[in-house]
Amino acid sequence: MTQVPETQQKVKFYQTGTLTVGNRLLDKEHRSVQGTMDRSNSLDSGHRACQGCGEALGARVAIDVAMRATNNQLIAANATGCLEVFTTPYPETAWSIPWVHSLFGNAAAVGAGIAAAMKAKGREDVRVIAQGGDGGTTDIGFGCLSGMFDRNDDVLYICYNNQAYMNTGVQRSSATPGAARTATTMPVGDEPGNVFSTGKSVPLIAMAHNIPYVATASVHDLHDLEYKVNKAMQIRGARYIEVFVPCPLGWGSKPGDTVKLSRMAVECGLYPLIEAEDGEITAATKIRHKVPVNDYLKLQRRFAHVFKPANAHQLEELQVIADRNIRRFDLLAREGENE
Repeated sequence: MTQVPETQQKVKFYQTGTLTVGNRLLDKEHRSVQGTMDRSNSLDSGHRACQGCGEALGARVAIDVAMRATNNQLIAANATGCLEVFTTPYPETAWSIPWVHSLFGNAAAVGAGIAAAMKAKGREDVRVIAQGGDGGTTDIGFGCLSGMFDRNDDVLYICYNNQAYMNTGVQRSSATPGAARTATTMPVGDEPGNVFSTGKSVPLIAMAHNIPYVATASVHDLHDLEYKVNKAMQIRGARYIEVFVPCPLGWGSKPGDTVKLSRMAVECGLYPLIEAEDGEITAATKIRHKVPVNDYLKLQRRFAHVFKPANAHQLEELQVIADRNIRRFDLLAREGENE
C-alpha cells in the first residue's frame, strides 16, 4: 500500500518467488483469524462448493473476521446464488451464525431491515452483513444496493465477484470482462466472447454515493482481506467490500490455480486493490511484480480464443485496460515501496 497503516505490520518476504506471509512472521495481534484457536468457523465444513472455489474461501475468512470484530454479535443476509446454494441444501446448512436467505436481488434491503430491527430493539451491538455474488449485486440487486448506500444504512455489503452468473449456468453479468466466454457470450463471430465497454464498476459507484468505506480485496491476500473487513466493522453506516474470487468451473481453470489467478489479476492491473472513505481513495495496493495480462489469461479456457491470430486485438485491448487501471490508481510500486 502507499503507506503501511499502524494497524498492519510491515514484513520482509524471505521466500523467493512467493508473496505468502505465514503467521510465524507476524506478531500475535496481526496473525490471521484462521490461524487462531478462537476462530468462529462460521462457514463450517460440509458445504458443497466446487473444488478450488474462491467464493467459499473468501466468505469463510470474511465472516470469521467480522465475528471476531463484533464479539460474535453478527447476522448475515445472503442473496440467492452459489454461496447460498452450496452452503444450504435443504434441510442442511454449513452456517453457524444467524443467517437469512433473501431473494436474488434484495439482500441489501433485507440487511437494512435487519439493522433497523436491531436498532428498534435497542440491540445496536448486533451488526449486519449482507452478501451476494456479482450477479445479485451488480445486476439484479443494484437498485436495492444503491438505496442502502443512499440511506447510509448500517450494513456491510460484501460482493464475491467471480465475474458471471455461475450458479445458473455461467451467464454474463455486468462484471464479466470483455472477450470472456460465457454461456451467453460465446466465442463466435468477429468479436468473440463478451463485448468491451459494457458493465459497471460497483466500487466506483459506491464511492460516488460518498459512503463511509469502500474497498476491493482478493483471496490471494487473506491478510489484506481480513484487515479491510475488520476496518469496515469498526465503522457505522453503509460499507461495501468487493472480493475477487476465481471460479474454476466458470473460468475453465484448474482448481489449484485459484489463488494464483487472483494474485495475477491484481499483479497485471486488471483488478486493482483500493480503499476509499467518504468518496475519496485513501490507499491502493502497489503491484510488486507486474505480469503481462496474457500470462493471467492463458490459464483460463474462457479466454482461449483471444490467443488466435484473428483475435489478437482483443488481447491488446485487455492489456490497454490493465495499463489504464495502473495509471488511474497509481499501482506501480516505486523504489523502496512494499519491500
